[in-house]
Amino acid sequence: MEQKDIEFFRKYLTEMLEEAQQKGDSTIEELTDSNEIFADPADRATAESDRAFTLRIRDRERRLIRKIQAALQRIEDGSYGLCEECGEEIGVARLKARPVTRLCINCKSKQEEDEHLRSE
Repeated sequence: MEQKDIEFFRKYLTEMLEEAQQKGDSTIEELTDSNEIFADPADRATAESDRAFTLRIRDRERRLIRKIQAALQRIEDGSYGLCEECGEEIGVARLKARPVTRLCINCKSKQEEDEHLRSE
């Protein structure tokens, strides 16, 4: 991978990280600001459902942050863009579609196929 591509992904991943962290901070603020008292049990159930949904989103954001940080670390150690399974270069188009990926499209397809076969 060319140096200009590496710099592009470093910048892109850094922006993704900042955005994900800001979303996480706003989610935490939303959760701490909701100290409402509900007279109607249905309203309380709806609020609890919304809270659970928000927590699931926050968990996804937290996992994405870890993946972005790992991708930035791979950029630093020189292994970014190399498939962890076969060692081949991951295509730039795939990295643009999924910049935190660790597998080339062939290895990822095989992994998904194996998972599908195990689940049957």
